[in-house]
Amino acid sequence: MTAGSSLAVAVVPAGGQGVRLGARTPKQYLSLQGVPLLVHTLRALGRARSVGSIVVAVPGDRVESTRALLARHRVARLMAVVAGGADRQESVWNGLQAAPPDAAWVVVHDAVRPFLAPALVDAVLAAAREMGAATCGMAVRETVKRAREGRVESTLDRQGLWLVQTPQAFRRALLWEAHEKARRDGYLGTDDAALVERLGAPVAMVPGSAKNLKITTRDDLRVARLWMGT
Repeated sequence: MTAGSSLAVAVVPAGGQGVRLGARTPKQYLSLQGVPLLVHTLRALGRARSVGSIVVAVPGDRVESTRALLARHRVARLMAVVAGGADRQESVWNGLQAAPPDAAWVVVHDAVRPFLAPALVDAVLAAAREMGAATCGMAVRETVKRAREGRVESTLDRQGLWLVQTPQAFRRALLWEAHEKARRDGYLGTDDAALVERLGAPVAMVPGSAKNLKITTRDDLRVARLWMGT
């Protein structure tokens, strides 16, 4: 990337161990069609016209092996592989430290969403350029109930409710400020948009895709393998 580049850096937090999947290998390294899940995700990001470089944050003991893995698979636009943190939020923060200094925009995407459409990356980043921050998601279409201990407490109004996905995109300075505040406050958010919201900054919502699957459970992995034709 050159100074003043309008392209974004993509930060991919891939430091998790995939506990909910129950596999010995962290889920981002599991195979889909003979290729690691992480590689599929990074290739999708690399096809987005708006992404100029990619930084990946992985488990600390897998930094060197992941560099070798991604080199073998010739992942395009890869700039750095760094050690992730104790949680997703810290992994994003570590990735931000390694981002190229001239990148004014940051795209954050889950390592385990391999069916990302490059056009969605471009759309989310375009919305962020208008508002400073943007996420994507799916509007809730089914009835939503709050329950406790197996008993329904209430039915919620689903109007305006969204199931949030990644990618999310931000003005770099804004995301940096949001992370710094969260670190000072000891706040742990479920996504980066939540950190920006705490600053009182607006976040645009862009329609996502039902195929933008996050692989979290064994059922998700089975669906992904069916979609891949394996």
